Amino acid sequence: MVDLRRPDYDRPRVLRHVDLALPSLAIAVALIGVVMVYSATRGPATEIRPAETFHLVRQARLAGLGVATMVLAGWFGHRRLHRFVPLVYVSMLCVLGAVLVVGIEVKGARAWFQFGGIQFQPSELGKVVLILALAAWLARGDEPSAPRVVVAVLLVAVPVGLIILQPDLGTVLVYGAIAAGMALVAGVKGRHLFILGLLLVTGLVGVLQSDVLEEYQVRRLLVFVDDESDTTASYNLEQAQVAIGNGGLTGRGLFQGTQNNSALVPEQQTDFIFTVVAEETGFVGGAVLLGLFGFLLLRIWRIGQMADDRFGLLISAGVFSMLLFQVFQSVGMATGIMPITGIPFPLVSYGGSSLVTTFVSIGLVQSVHMRRHERQARA
Repeated sequence: MVDLRRPDYDRPRVLRHVDLALPSLAIAVALIGVVMVYSATRGPATEIRPAETFHLVRQARLAGLGVATMVLAGWFGHRRLHRFVPLVYVSMLCVLGAVLVVGIEVKGARAWFQFGGIQFQPSELGKVVLILALAAWLARGDEPSAPRVVVAVLLVAVPVGLIILQPDLGTVLVYGAIAAGMALVAGVKGRHLFILGLLLVTGLVGVLQSDVLEEYQVRRLLVFVDDESDTTASYNLEQAQVAIGNGGLTGRGLFQGTQNNSALVPEQQTDFIFTVVAEETGFVGGAVLLGLFGFLLLRIWRIGQMADDRFGLLISAGVFSMLLFQVFQSVGMATGIMPITGIPFPLVSYGGSSLVTTFVSIGLVQSVHMRRHERQARA
C-alpha cells in the first residue's frame, strides 16, 4: 500500500528535481530587459517609428517564447539530444551557408533570414549547436589527445569561417570564448591551449588586415586603441559614457534618462542597452542587474560541478563561458574598456534570436541538473 503522506522517492521523477533558482533568475533578468527595452524604444507613433508599445509587446512575447523553449529543452534532455548532435551540427553549417546566399543584409552583415515580419539570425542558435558539438566530441575520454584537439579546432573553425564571411566579428569572438572555456574545462594541455591562443590571435590579425570586415567595423575597433581615430565611432562611445555618468548612484529615474529620451546613444535597445540601465537606475540598478546575472552564472557553474556525466559538465562550461563573455563584452564596450563589436546583453537586449538562444542554453543546463538526480534515483 502506498503511503500518500510521503513522496515516492524510489520513482525517478525528473520534474521533482527542477532547479528553481536557474529559471527564476533567468526570468527575472528577462523581465528587467523587457522594461529597459520599452524605455529605450518608447515614444509617440510617427510614420517612421511604430507605436510606443510595439517593442514592449514584441519583447514580452519573445521572452514568453524563450521560456517555452527553455522548458522544452529541459524536458527533452541533453542526453537524448546527444545522439542527434552530428545531424544538428551539419544542419547548422548548411543554414550558415544558406544565409550568405539568400539572407538579408542588415547594417553591412548578411546574417539574417526574413520570414514576413520576423527576422532570424542563425549564428545565434549556432552558439548552442557549437556547445553541443564540442561537448559531445571532448567528452570522449578524460584528457583530449592532440588529434582530438585538432578535430575540435576544425569543429569551431568551419562555422567561424562562414560567420566571418557575413561578416560578424562579435559572434566570432563569442564562438572563440565558448571554445576556450570548454577546452580549459575539458583538460586540454597547456601547450595545446597556447598554440590555440596563437592561432586565434593570428586569425584576428588576418581578418583585420583583410577586406572581409566592413569599414565601419574596422573603425569601431580602432576607436578602442585611439579614441580620436574616427569621429563618428568615438562620438557613439562618448555618448554611451555620458549616459552612464548621468546615472550617478541611484539614476535619473525610470524613463527619465536624458541621453535615452534624446536618442543620443546608438543602438540603445540592443548593443548599448546597459547604458539605459545605468542612466535610469544608476550604479545601484546596474549592480542589481549584474548581481542577478552573477548568481545565474554561479548556479550554472555549480550545476556543472555536480554533473555526473562529462557531456553535461562540458555543456554547462560552454553555456557559462558564452554568457560570461557576452555580459563582460557588452558592459565593457558601453564603458569603454572593450572594443565595440555589437554583442547583445543576454536576456536584456532587444532581439528574439539572442533571447531564445539564451533560454535554450539555460534549459540544457537545467537538463544536466535534472538528469543527475534521475540517474541517482535509478541507482
